[in-house]
Amino acid sequence: MTLPSFRYRLEQQVPRVGNGGVTRGASVREFPISTGIAGVSMRLAPGTMRELHWHANAAEWAYVVAGSCRTTILHPDGSAYVDTFDPGDVWYFPRGYGHSIQGLGPGECHFILIFDNGDFSEDHTFSITDFLAQTPREVVAQNLGLSVAELAPLPDREAYFVRGPVPDGSSLSATPRRVPELATMHRYPLDAQQPRRVPGGGTQRTVTVDEFPISTTMAGSVIELQPGALRELHWHPNADEWQYYISGTAEMGVFLAQGNAVIEQFEAGDVGYAPMGAGHYIKNTGAEVCRILIGFNNPHYQAMDLSEWLAGNPADVLATTFGLSPEVAAKLPHKTVFVAPPVSRK
Repeated sequence: MTLPSFRYRLEQQVPRVGNGGVTRGASVREFPISTGIAGVSMRLAPGTMRELHWHANAAEWAYVVAGSCRTTILHPDGSAYVDTFDPGDVWYFPRGYGHSIQGLGPGECHFILIFDNGDFSEDHTFSITDFLAQTPREVVAQNLGLSVAELAPLPDREAYFVRGPVPDGSSLSATPRRVPELATMHRYPLDAQQPRRVPGGGTQRTVTVDEFPISTTMAGSVIELQPGALRELHWHPNADEWQYYISGTAEMGVFLAQGNAVIEQFEAGDVGYAPMGAGHYIKNTGAEVCRILIGFNNPHYQAMDLSEWLAGNPADVLATTFGLSPEVAAKLPHKTVFVAPPVSRK
C-alpha cells in the first residue's frame, strides 16, 4: 500500500508572476491529500494590487507574514470596508464577497491565503477586468453611465495584478480613519494576542469565530516551537489542519489507523496537512525557533491532546491498556502537556 505525502514544497514551485505580483498555489490538484483546504502564497510589490475579484467556492482567511497591505471589500448589503494590515494580522472574506489587496510598501508584502475548500482554484476566481472584458462594451457603458469611447482604456482580458501609486494617509483614496482600530470587522491582530505559553517549549496564538465574528467558516493559529520541543500527539475532531512553515525545520508524523503512519520533514516554505481526526505531532528538529501558521476549516478550535486524554482516565485503565505496572502507569501525565520541552541530555 502506497501512503500519501503530507508535505508540499510550496515555495519551491514555479510561480505565477506579473506586474509586481508573485503567487504560488496548492489545491488538491497539486497536493492531493489536502482535500479540505487549499492555500496560496502571494507577494505584492508596493503599489501592486491583486485586482478586484471574488471567489465562488471558498471563503478566504489570510495571515500577513511580512510587509503591509490594504484591502477593500463589498458586502451584499452595499456596505464597503477598507483596512490596512501589518505582519501578524489576519483577515477573513466570506465566499462571494468582492475584494482587493494592494501592497503598501516600503518593501514587498508577503501573505498566506487559506481557503476552506481543497478544490479551490483560479477557475473559481472571478476578476472584475475579466468580467468587463467578456461583456459587450455597450452593455458596460450603459451600466456605468459612460460612453464606449471613454471605456477604451479598459483591459481586453483579465489583468490579475495591476500596479498603481502607493496610497498614503493624506490621499483621498486611502480612506483614513480618525483613530486606527486594533481590530475591525475584517481585521484581527493575531500576533498582538497574549499567547498560550509553555516555558521552554513554545507558544500558541489562536483566533476563532469567538474573537473574530466575521470568520464563520475558519479558525487559525500560529505556533512557535523551541528547538527540540514537541507539539504533542493530538488530533482535531472537527477540522482539517493546513500548515505553512514560516521558519525553522520540523518533523511531522501523521497516524492513519490500521497500522499506517507517515513521517515527513519540513522546512520554511513547505506546506503540511493533517486530515480531520488523524493523529499527528510536530517536533522542532532544528537549532532555531520553528514558526508555523495553521488554518482550520471550522470556525471553532478543538484539539484532543494525548496527555489530556490520559489524564482523564483512571490509572488502572491505562495500566491495562498499555500493559504497564501500576507504578509506571502512575507516572503518566496528570495534566495537559500541549508542548513538551526538549528532553534533557544530562
